Amino acid sequence: MSVRSVAVWVLLVACAAAMATRPSRAQPPVESDVPPAATRLAWEETGYDAGPLRRLHLPALEDRRIFTYGWLEAGIGANNWGAAFNGPVTLADRAWQGQVNQLYLVTERVADGSEGWDWGGRVDLLFGTDYPFTTARGLDAFLFQEFSIENVAAWGFSKDYGLAMPQLYADFAVRDLRLRCGHFYSILGYEEVPAIGNFFYTHSYSMQFSPFTFTGCLGSWQPNDRLTIYSGIHTGWNNFSDPMPAGGDWAIRNRDYPGSGSTAGYLGGVELLSGDGRQTLAIMTTTGNELTPLGTDPIDGSLVGNRSLISTVYTNRLGERLTWVFQNDNGWQFNADVAPGNAGQPAGLAQWTSFVNYLFWTFDDRWMGGMRLEYFRDNNGYIVTAPIRNESSLGNPGFWAGDFAGSFWELAFGLNYRPTANLVIRPELRYDWFSPNTPSTNRPFGRPLGQGIGTPGDRLGQFYAGCDFVWQW
Repeated sequence: MSVRSVAVWVLLVACAAAMATRPSRAQPPVESDVPPAATRLAWEETGYDAGPLRRLHLPALEDRRIFTYGWLEAGIGANNWGAAFNGPVTLADRAWQGQVNQLYLVTERVADGSEGWDWGGRVDLLFGTDYPFTTARGLDAFLFQEFSIENVAAWGFSKDYGLAMPQLYADFAVRDLRLRCGHFYSILGYEEVPAIGNFFYTHSYSMQFSPFTFTGCLGSWQPNDRLTIYSGIHTGWNNFSDPMPAGGDWAIRNRDYPGSGSTAGYLGGVELLSGDGRQTLAIMTTTGNELTPLGTDPIDGSLVGNRSLISTVYTNRLGERLTWVFQNDNGWQFNADVAPGNAGQPAGLAQWTSFVNYLFWTFDDRWMGGMRLEYFRDNNGYIVTAPIRNESSLGNPGFWAGDFAGSFWELAFGLNYRPTANLVIRPELRYDWFSPNTPSTNRPFGRPLGQGIGTPGDRLGQFYAGCDFVWQW
C-alpha cells in the first residue's frame, strides 16, 4: 500500500472519529417519519413539506401544487492500489479525486387521486459525475448504432461531468389506481440513483448492473393498505427511443427470433406490507428482448434474445433500532454469445444472481450505522464491466474491460451522521474480492484496469474508503 493510500485512509477514519466525539442533539432525520424499513420508493413519498427544510420556493408554481427542490451530493473515495478507478464500483468510481456526484433538481406535481381524478408529473435533472450512469438511448445518450456501445452519454461536458434527465413523466390517478407514462426510474431492487434514498455512498453490484431507467407506461393498483400491484410496458433497459437495428452494420443476425424487431418489454410486480407495518415484501420483474452486440467490429452484426430480471426485496424492522433488509436478484439473457459458466448450462445463455443483506442500527436521531454483505455471481462474465465511465464516454470507446466470469463479494460498513435535517454525512469502509471461474479469467481490480482496450486489472481484491455528504434544499 502506498504512502498516499495510507494517508487518505487515516484522514477519512480520523474525520469519522472526530464527528463521533461531538455531543448529540435531537434532530429529525432527513427521511422524517419514513423508516429505513420502507421500500426503495419511499423517498418519493416523503412529500414536499416532510423532512428537510425546503429553501427553494416559487409561489406562482406552489399555488398550482407544483414544487421544486433538490440536493447536492459530493464526496471522495480511494482504493488501496492507487488505481485511477475503483474497479466495478461505479457511481463513486473515481479514486483520489473529489466528485460532485449529484447536483439534482426536481420539479413535480403529485397526483392525488383520493378525492377523484387528478393529474401530476415530474422532471428530474442531474448534473455531476453520476450523469453517464443514468442516461437512456435516444434521450440523453446516443443511439447504439452510432458507437456500437449501449449508453454513450450525449450531454457530457467532459468524461467526468455532464447533464442527464433520468425522469420525465406524467401521472394520472383516480382513487386507488395510478398510471405513469414517460421516462422513469426502475422499480426493481432496494437501492436507487437519488442520493437521498440510500444509506451508503457506494452501491451494491445488484443495483449497479440492473436497469436504472425505463420509458413506457406503468400502472399501479392499491386495493388496500397492505397490497400494491404494478404492471406496465417499456421500451427496454435504459432505452428511450433506440430501435432494434434492422439494417446496417449492426443488423440483427437472428431475425427469426420471436419479436426480434421490437424492444417492447414488461415491467410489474407486487408489494406487500404486514399488518403491523414492520415488514415489507416486494417482488418485481422485467422481461423483454435486448440486443447482444458481438465484439466491436461491425461485420459481426448483433444478436437479440430475451433478457429477464426478477428482484425480491424483504425488509423487517426487528426492533426500534435494528432493521434488516434482504435482496435476491436473478437475471438471464438468451443468445448472449457466451461460453457456459458451469456444467450443464446451455451455450449462449448468460446468467447472473445475487444475495444482499443489509443491517441498520439507529443510535439516536443523529447517528445511524449500517452494514452491507453481498454475493454477486456473474456466471458467464456477461453483465459486469469496468470502468463504465470510460465505456459510456464519447471519445473513449474500448477503454474498459469485462468477461469477469466468477463471483463477486463485497462487505461495507458505514455511518450516517445528521447534524441538521438537511444534511447527512456518510463515511464508508468497503472490501471487495473476486473468485474467478478459472485462473485465466480477467481480474476486476488494480492499476491496469481501464488503461487500454480490453485491459483488465491485476488484482482479485480491493480495499476502499470514502466519505460524502448530501445537502437538501
